[in-house]
Amino acid sequence: MLGEEPLEIRVDGQSVATTMRTPGDDWELAIGFCWSEGWISRPPARVRYCATASALESRYNVVTIDRDAADRSDPARTPAPRLGTIGSSCGICGTEQIQSLVDRLPPLTHPPVGRGSLAAVLSGLDSSIRARQELFGSTGGSHAAAVFSAETGDVAMVREDIGRHNAVDKVIGRLALDRELPTDAHPLGLWVSGRASFEMVQKAWAGGFALLVTVSAASALAIRTAERARLPLVSFAREGTFTLHSGSSTDHHDR
Repeated sequence: MLGEEPLEIRVDGQSVATTMRTPGDDWELAIGFCWSEGWISRPPARVRYCATASALESRYNVVTIDRDAADRSDPARTPAPRLGTIGSSCGICGTEQIQSLVDRLPPLTHPPVGRGSLAAVLSGLDSSIRARQELFGSTGGSHAAAVFSAETGDVAMVREDIGRHNAVDKVIGRLALDRELPTDAHPLGLWVSGRASFEMVQKAWAGGFALLVTVSAASALAIRTAERARLPLVSFAREGTFTLHSGSSTDHHDR
């Protein structure tokens, strides 16, 4: 049975969001969420479970992030609390201005991805990730996000959750904690089960990924946002076939 419980995220003691998630990797989720929102730019000073009720009553469903002094003193990183509960199908719910999530992000500078090298990178990626989706294997109901080398296709990490946005936040949070977020010298790709929505592109952009790969369709807004980010976006990546949205062009590849 797939678990789903609320997780309240607090930043410097202030409640900023409540999301429905599959329990597990909660610190990663909270840090990845705050990173994508632009509220932190480095690993926090402290992360902890914190609740006013007992552990039995709260069931460890409250995570508090204490930011370091630099992030706390930066007015541009002042948290804007989400309104209402974020559902498992949508992580943007409660955001008053979607545009504000991307206005602060500069275009990515990773080298362009060639079609030949992209086909090689994607070859076998699905099977490698599926082999590590233990929660999906036992429940058939979870989404997954995976981090892989944009140069070789080697899978570095997989996280699962009832919500795609939570799974992505978990991998971003882990990379942030380990100080292993992508760089030009260390380009990483992000693979996401399901469709390519604006939210998936925004999180990949905020995480600095060199490539976003999804197994289903890409929305028009996702494509426009990827173009603005200079982020290569791949949709319908299944068993050797894929569609690449890059710049103003869309190319289909069949094995």
